[in-house]
Amino acid sequence: MYKIVIDSCGELTQELKEDGHYVNVPLEMDINGYRVVDDETFDQADFLKRVKESPVGPKSSCPSPEAYMEAFQGDADHIYVVTLSKELSGSYNSAVLAKNLFEEEHGTEKKIYVFNSRSASVGQTLIGMKAQECEESGCSFEETVERVEQYIKTQNTYFVLETLEVLRKNGRLSNLKAFVANALNIKPIMGATPEGMICQLGKARGMNKALKQMVDTMFKQTEDLENQILAISHCNCPQRAKAVKEDIERLAKFKKIIVVDTAGISSMYASDGGIIMVV
Repeated sequence: MYKIVIDSCGELTQELKEDGHYVNVPLEMDINGYRVVDDETFDQADFLKRVKESPVGPKSSCPSPEAYMEAFQGDADHIYVVTLSKELSGSYNSAVLAKNLFEEEHGTEKKIYVFNSRSASVGQTLIGMKAQECEESGCSFEETVERVEQYIKTQNTYFVLETLEVLRKNGRLSNLKAFVANALNIKPIMGATPEGMICQLGKARGMNKALKQMVDTMFKQTEDLENQILAISHCNCPQRAKAVKEDIERLAKFKKIIVVDTAGISSMYASDGGIIMVV
């Protein structure tokens, strides 16, 4: 038996929630002193409202090693953990510590491996799905780890932000830059480096042009489309996500395209109206 543990930055589709093999371990957020747990109680509308009204940006805290160790309990003897990029969160280090502590207490009867996704959001979801695909096809634990690590190296993450306010409030963007970008309706097209750090891939005036540029960039960097699963996560903009999916479907045929709404941590990163795309 196997289990796939994903920190709550990785959104699960309803199908995956009901699958029985997946477990989310929640991160937490703080909005000017108000604590939010990124679990099934997360209220996106309330969260976005509080973020908009707060003079300071939201902060996040990673799951404790104890939370991960609790997720390791059960009958599964193969456990695959997928965390938010090590460059963005302490979640990976917490999971590795949990693995070491669990093995000290219980021995190595369970095989546990922690993947640094080098991504976020639905990138983590796709990594979990890849691990499941390997397990279901009869791969050994070691073969699954090897194949998933190789998949992570080929994965690309893209996102477009509607607003730069959270970055400004968090001090990651100067007031002047944010003001100029907002005034000129400039939308940055962002991505992830091979190490899992956020980088800017381009920019465009207006959301529609930015989304088109993001999709064009994805096509240039993606091969063997018919055997790839593409995932789209949106923050409170289902129609925008649907339009991106339909544009992609008109241009190419993927093995599968999944669309989900952002959970808490991804909502914090993407902000209201943001679109994340991973393949």
